[in-house]
Amino acid sequence: MSKVIIIGPGHPLRGGLATFNQRLAKEFIASGHECSICSFSLQYPSIFFPGKSQYTDEPAPEGLVIRSLVNSINPLNWISVGNKLRNEKPDIIVVRFWIPLMGPALGTILRRVKKNKHTKIICIADNVIPHEHRPGDTTFTSYFLKSCDAFITMSEKVMADLRLFQKSKPGKIVQHPLYDNFGSPISKDAAREKLKIKNEELIILFFGFIRHYKGLDILLHAMADERIKKAGIKLMIAGEFYEDKRQYLDLIDQLKIKDQLILRTDFIPDSEVRYYLCAADAVIQPYRNATQSGVTPLAYHFEKPMVVTNVGGLASLVPHEKVGLIAEPTPQAIADAILRFYQLGENYFIPHLRTEKQKYSWANLVNAVLILVGREK
Repeated sequence: MSKVIIIGPGHPLRGGLATFNQRLAKEFIASGHECSICSFSLQYPSIFFPGKSQYTDEPAPEGLVIRSLVNSINPLNWISVGNKLRNEKPDIIVVRFWIPLMGPALGTILRRVKKNKHTKIICIADNVIPHEHRPGDTTFTSYFLKSCDAFITMSEKVMADLRLFQKSKPGKIVQHPLYDNFGSPISKDAAREKLKIKNEELIILFFGFIRHYKGLDILLHAMADERIKKAGIKLMIAGEFYEDKRQYLDLIDQLKIKDQLILRTDFIPDSEVRYYLCAADAVIQPYRNATQSGVTPLAYHFEKPMVVTNVGGLASLVPHEKVGLIAEPTPQAIADAILRFYQLGENYFIPHLRTEKQKYSWANLVNAVLILVGREK
């Protein structure tokens, strides 16, 4: 048995990173290890946080120890937290890295921990080169990465980016596990009844935080395609704006597509996620650039076909014309793919989804961590 600490967001912080960390902690515990989460007392100063709230109103996950310790902007805190974790002597620290802004805090904490000459530090890197660039990114990222012993990425793209900074430290690529903690799939009819959507409508789903790199504006242009309009296809947008929403609302008015949209642009709590996935015919990710996406494992779990753009690591996760369709990130190509999806029909993809999803287990991720620290089963 190993003593494991995950450093990264956890309850009461909300969002995909917290959900991932909590599910991973449960897998470590189920595998016979001791595991807790070291989360943030202050993750982002409000000036840097684009959403409405960083916190969830939902209850804490049962059976997990989550400590809100790290203040991302207070160097004295970094030293004290680093000293605390050093003295606790965990066998393994699994640290999440998703944005350079966290580099100074996490890098300093980990340098203090390493003084115990015992703890192995494994980084799960969601991004190494960020989607949106800011001054200091390269310096902060380099400082953080030097404090880690080994790395896990969830796409070849992120591993390639990592190797620009760290050429020789051990690393493994592990597919993003399925989010299986949002409940079991329910029928489309039941999900649509919950969301007050008509059963007969053709609905594709854009799910998650709305940011420029996710290409919602490209998708809106695709929805204005006369073929899409004639087919009666609707787009449900479920997720909070993480940038000025006016530009999107103005575009909707300009394209005259308001009646083709179902807008649910508030934060979607975990307890409601399955209704949106299960209500849709397919999930669409029209990204401009991407490393990997937490939406893809959601779609796999709820057995929803995907339309994704041929950028970053997305296409490698979605075998074309098996579990979904790959399109170039242009309005016409995306419209073509949406129409092709309805030509094939949702049921065409289900057997392939059920076969492919077997690759994406949390046990694979736990075992990868243990292999990198020499404690594999």
